[in-house]
Amino acid sequence: MDGVPCLRVSQCHAQQFRKCLQSQGALDQSLCLLKELDGTVLLPILQSCLSQLDLRFLRGMVASESTCEVVWSQASIQSKKERSRTSGNKLAKILKQLLESNGETWTEELRGDIPHNFQRHEDLVLLGDNCFCLPVWKKMDKQLWSAVAKGLGAKRLARMSRISRDGFRSPVVTMLLGEDSWVKHVDNGIRYEFDVTKCMFSSGNITEKLRIAGFDCRGETVVDLFAGIGYFTLPYLVHTGAAHVHACEWNPDAVEALQKNLVANGVFDRCTIHQGDNRQLQLCDVADRVNLGLIPSSVGGWPIACRLLKKTTGGILHIHQNVTSPLPNTAPIPAIDDATQRVSGKKADKEVWQAWADDTAKCITSMLKDLTGASWITNIQHIEHVKSYAPHIHHIVLDLECRPSRT
Repeated sequence: MDGVPCLRVSQCHAQQFRKCLQSQGALDQSLCLLKELDGTVLLPILQSCLSQLDLRFLRGMVASESTCEVVWSQASIQSKKERSRTSGNKLAKILKQLLESNGETWTEELRGDIPHNFQRHEDLVLLGDNCFCLPVWKKMDKQLWSAVAKGLGAKRLARMSRISRDGFRSPVVTMLLGEDSWVKHVDNGIRYEFDVTKCMFSSGNITEKLRIAGFDCRGETVVDLFAGIGYFTLPYLVHTGAAHVHACEWNPDAVEALQKNLVANGVFDRCTIHQGDNRQLQLCDVADRVNLGLIPSSVGGWPIACRLLKKTTGGILHIHQNVTSPLPNTAPIPAIDDATQRVSGKKADKEVWQAWADDTAKCITSMLKDLTGASWITNIQHIEHVKSYAPHIHHIVLDLECRPSRT
């Protein structure tokens, strides 16, 4: 059959299905996924693995009611290398012409100084500070940014140099082309609006946002202690059926964006914003679920989260943390193949994550007992790996069920 074999799945469960396929060695990682107009996603599958694919098992691992079927895509599914190469070649060609028209010589050093990674928000491209560092670019003045925008298919350009130390993790962003710094970004059917010069957008959290979208929170009251512009607040309101979300945020710029986003997604009436330091939050005994989405550590929010849980029924804490695994022993060891090393490394990481989760559960149990004067039982429901910052630093989320003891 012509085309590329793909697994068609619901967008809200796409990341979970992708992980399942990857763990089975069935995902074709050389090809890009394809988003369809009907809200589904096509995950490319290795043709050699088609006969072993068990759709019932996959649904059971992710969501029994989710869309999950094998289709053959006739559309052109671009390879990851091809997509990167095409974009880079176009930009390089335009910049080469610009330099040569100004009497400069194009070199491989200049090619290495053009952006290879960037964030795209509508018609605005946000560059990092690791490009256009060579002195020759300054001679091009405003011509440079117009050329870059043309090469990247953008109308506006901005550049982020670092994260400020103002307590809000505000970005230090300079507009290079265009004046309006407000952008829109759509993830999983949710519309986010924010000012790129005042608020960060963490695209790396998409896996966690998709996971939350698959929760069933019908009738629940949720508290999001570090709401930002609504990264996790909005999935709870739009996709999970939560009855009400209390969103806590102390950055006034993020609160402004959050208010816009609640209106834009039609969920403003089911959310209460608490602006200010959440340590001063007056709420208690209200939450079925508390989200603690702050890294590198949310430990400062643990006492507040314990106070927020319903005293009679308890609830679930979603605790974010950057967990550091020990560096591998650098002493000489007997030679083993690379695959064995990778498996051993992953096993060691998971053992560290489990140890952190166990310690966290014990700490939360103690906090709850001190707070209420009664015994509580905590249960580790799940440990989710969101992303890696380095080979030994991992963003982890612990789903911790906390219930008052009946004895």
